[in-house]
Amino acid sequence: MTMSGTVCGAATMNSSSVNVHYHGANVSPTCHSDEVIHTLINSGETFKYDLAFPKDEPPGLYWYHPHVHGLAEAALLGGASGAIIVEGIEHLQPAVAGLPQRTLLIRDNPVPGNPTPGGPNDVPSWDVSLNYIPVPFPNFTPAVIPMKPNEKQLWRVVNASADTIIDLQLQFDGKPQPLAVVGLDGVPTGSQDGTRRGKIVTKSDILLAPAARAEFIVTGPGESVKNATFLTLNVNTGPVGDNDPTRPLARIQTSEDAPEPPLRIPAVFRKAHPQRFEGLESEEPVKHRKLYFSEVLSDPNNPLSPTNFFITVDGATPVLFDANNPPAIVTTQGSTEDWTIENRTLENHEFHFHQIHFLLLEQNGARVHPQDRQFLDMIQVPFWSGTGLYPSVKVRMDFRGPDIGDFVYHCHILGHEDNGMMAIIRVQPHPGYFPKRKTQRRK
Repeated sequence: MTMSGTVCGAATMNSSSVNVHYHGANVSPTCHSDEVIHTLINSGETFKYDLAFPKDEPPGLYWYHPHVHGLAEAALLGGASGAIIVEGIEHLQPAVAGLPQRTLLIRDNPVPGNPTPGGPNDVPSWDVSLNYIPVPFPNFTPAVIPMKPNEKQLWRVVNASADTIIDLQLQFDGKPQPLAVVGLDGVPTGSQDGTRRGKIVTKSDILLAPAARAEFIVTGPGESVKNATFLTLNVNTGPVGDNDPTRPLARIQTSEDAPEPPLRIPAVFRKAHPQRFEGLESEEPVKHRKLYFSEVLSDPNNPLSPTNFFITVDGATPVLFDANNPPAIVTTQGSTEDWTIENRTLENHEFHFHQIHFLLLEQNGARVHPQDRQFLDMIQVPFWSGTGLYPSVKVRMDFRGPDIGDFVYHCHILGHEDNGMMAIIRVQPHPGYFPKRKTQRRK
């Protein structure tokens, strides 16, 4: 592919092309920052990133990975990803102050030999690893996490998979344990309501779409526990979706002299500053939009032909993504919008938006429970059964920040994104609008 018009870095993509997306970070979508539409860095080239993180960036877990359209899935299947932590969560959630913290990245990769997924052996579509420790089919030998008996730790987990959906659970002798969630997608849970104090949400399992993150307090097993397992549960991805079966990720090994994680949350607390997303829930949206996921065979007469994937504004013609496409949506800085996203396919899709977070309002037309009304940058839209209403989510989009220009939204199952399921939005500057936002620069 050769870029027309805007070029950032190389003008022509080849098999070595990469760039970097700073997932979840509310940073500028301009060249040499978090721009992925036109940025190409080819083998042998040098390219400098200069990032300005907002001072009110929510403290929590973010990550980075290559995002060249057509090559993103292969890059992540090869392990090209890493975590970013914005410090300061203890000021919004005192329950984590002083805790040892453990950062865990779940990645996926092809199953050796490429066996057919499913079947009597429940072959997964993809193998997984935990912090680069393989957990391969068929034995699923897990990683080992050392802990002191009954020790509390803060676990910060990224699903850095290209395609695999994860449903986390911690079991002691087969019994699910409570996971005290303090952050989702980099935002401390319940912290944006004006109180500037996070709220713990207790879960028995945590569904993580590819690219989603969760931060939660765990209590290690006592000495009477014989088998403590951190695992992912089976995820039903739909009739034509991947096979994401139950499998262990790690075994918890307890001993009084277990080594501590190298990092610990500071045991301090200070008054929190105004939060980035405060007031969004009470904002009156200036626009309501409906979008939908769809997919068709590239050759309707050949059931083995590749699938084309689309994300489309309702009423528009489905178009495969191309970096030279015009924006599918144009909005204005300072606005808020309510978007309903439908899934009109027989497999799960995972909605992601660059540069901003959104507030989850509804699922399948029903208001979500207050504890699930969180600020996210990832949300799963489950598969359609083939009859009845399309599954949907409704989210409130926040364009009140400083970021203007062109950026993207897409399905974060990267096999879908690479095959067309992405589109461009343009946020135009609003004359006289000055967001009250300071930044701190990272290079």
